[in-house]
Amino acid sequence: MPYEDDYFRPYVSAAERKRRALKAAARLDRKDRARAPIVIAGRDIASTFWGRSWCRNMERYSDFHNRLGRGRSYVRSGAVLDLRISAGKVAASVMGSRLYSVEVGIKAVPRARWDALCKRCAGGIDSMVELLQGRFSKAVMEHICGEAGGLFPSPQEISFRCSCPDAASMCKHVAAVLYGIGARFDSQPELFFTLRGVDGNDLIAAAGAGAAAAPAREGRGRRLQGADLSALFGIEIVEPDAAPAVRGRARPKTRTRSKHQ
Repeated sequence: MPYEDDYFRPYVSAAERKRRALKAAARLDRKDRARAPIVIAGRDIASTFWGRSWCRNMERYSDFHNRLGRGRSYVRSGAVLDLRISAGKVAASVMGSRLYSVEVGIKAVPRARWDALCKRCAGGIDSMVELLQGRFSKAVMEHICGEAGGLFPSPQEISFRCSCPDAASMCKHVAAVLYGIGARFDSQPELFFTLRGVDGNDLIAAAGAGAAAAPAREGRGRRLQGADLSALFGIEIVEPDAAPAVRGRARPKTRTRSKHQ
C-alpha cells in the first residue's frame, strides 16, 4: 500500500513544488476566478507593522516553533494558492505532494480584554489611517502586542485543520497558512480586526474620548479663557481689556425754569 504522507514520498525541491503549484493554480482559476493567492515578492514574508507583528507573535510560542521553518519555505515558494479571511476563520488551499485544504480558527477577542485595551490606548491613536499603518507610540504598540491582554492570539485561541495525513499537531501546510495570514495583513490590515472580531473604530473613539477628557479635568473649577477657546475651535478670539459699556439712547437733560423767567 503506497504511503500518502509527505514524509514517505520522495523529496520535492522548492522549484518543483513551485512548478506544481502553478499547475494547480491554473486548475483552480478555471473553477474560481476569485482566488486570492499569497505571493511573496521580496525577502521578507511581511514588512508592515500588522504583518510582522502577526508573524513575530507566532514565533514566540514554543508550541509552534518546530514546524514554522517548513511553513516559511512553503509560503515563499508560492504554495499557498488561495487564502481567504473572514470573522474568526481562515480558509486556504496549499500545494504539498498534492493540493490540501486548510482551515484556521481564531477566537474573537474577549469583550472585557478589548474594552480594557481601548482604555489603555486612549489618546494614542488619532485616525483609522494611523491605526492601519501602525503609526503610533511605543506605549500603544506594547499594549497591542502584549502577550497578555494584547490583540494577537495565543495558541489556546488558535485551532486548525488540514486535509493532509500528517498526524502532527501543526503540519507544514498549516504553518504556511499562518505565515500567509501575516503576508495578507501587509496589503489588507483591516482584515486583522475582521479576523479578531473587533472594530478598529473603537480604538479611535477611545482616543477621542481620552483627548476630550483631559482638558475637562484640567479646566475643572476655572472659566475657559479666549486662548483656550481659540485652541479648542481653531479660530482667533480677541478678548477686550474691559467689558464695553451698554449702549443706548442718551436721555435728554431736563432744564429747570426759574419762576422769575
